[in-house]
Amino acid sequence: DIGIHINEKADIDKVYYDQNSLKWIGSLFGKSRYYVDGLVTYNKNNLNNKIDELKCLNKNIVEPKNVSFKYSNGSYEVIKEVYGNKVNKDKLKAAIEMSIMKGERDLDLDKKLCYENPKYTLNSNKTPKTKKLLNKYVKADITYLFGNKKERLDGNTINQWLIVDENLDVVINKMAVMKYIRDLGRKYDTVGISRKFKTSVGKTVEVKGGLYGWKINLHDESEALIENIKSGEIIEKEPIYTQKALSREGNEIGNTYVEINITRQHLWFYKNGKLITHGAVVTGNPNRGHSTVLGTYMLNYKQKGATLTGPGYEAEVTYWMPFFGNIGIHDATWRHSFGGDIYKTNGSHGCVNAPLYLAKKIYENIEDGTPIICYEE
Repeated sequence: DIGIHINEKADIDKVYYDQNSLKWIGSLFGKSRYYVDGLVTYNKNNLNNKIDELKCLNKNIVEPKNVSFKYSNGSYEVIKEVYGNKVNKDKLKAAIEMSIMKGERDLDLDKKLCYENPKYTLNSNKTPKTKKLLNKYVKADITYLFGNKKERLDGNTINQWLIVDENLDVVINKMAVMKYIRDLGRKYDTVGISRKFKTSVGKTVEVKGGLYGWKINLHDESEALIENIKSGEIIEKEPIYTQKALSREGNEIGNTYVEINITRQHLWFYKNGKLITHGAVVTGNPNRGHSTVLGTYMLNYKQKGATLTGPGYEAEVTYWMPFFGNIGIHDATWRHSFGGDIYKTNGSHGCVNAPLYLAKKIYENIEDGTPIICYEE
């Protein structure tokens, strides 16, 4: 099949030099075998072709599989490994070539380790360690708190995020964790939602948009949750937030807020349900594309003494209270009147211009994060 024949140039004559007629007595008690490299030659291409035709390489292949783990009724059980029948072609070829050189007519693939075997089995030292770690992870029980609402996460969900890799290491699927947190955000984040708001003039309006509300920090909370799972914690917790509202109740605004009625050009400031101050204002000029933003926002910070600049203007103000980028509430001492329809012809670049007394009173009582509601009737 492979064109095998004796290699006349082989070093077979060396065997004769190793023989000694004086040692014949010793030969009665044992046999001596000699192997000579290059004793035979053959066509390597033919050998490769014959190996490719072997049934053990061409039958239905069952891949070897490591021991595995199955989640059931709150814990993991171990599933026995699969040995399969996949032959390592390189090992088989090497074993065949060695058998040819030694003149061996039988080749046991098991004994010559020609099969691909699973790396980890029931008897591997790492198997019980992996099982113990998996069970620790699924024992985690985390209850998220959202005001008076709760979301529970336990092993029935966590097990779907656990992967045992080829080295029997347990990996938590970070993308699955982030999806879970993202879904919580879709359900419980409230930034920009539509809110019913009862105004100071008695009307109830619907206020849409803005930056006020609750927003979960996707990255930080995902990382925190992974650590909770790795520790097998049983806890109640709030998620990590990028920002918080003052309350989870009702429209979340509470009883401390600034109310700005664009239609009436009037501002009210309430603190703990008590009206602290109110008065006429001038908001952004809509006819020049500078309308004051609508929606629910919150005070970013407050600063005493600031220079406001923009395209074609520069203004010194005493009380500066921004709530949306460079839009905020401030005093406007250059104005001699407020309210009415002034904003339609001589409005601001988007800020809420207030008389000095009004800006001062707000500044002295307002705190960072206070809701600021801008609406039209």
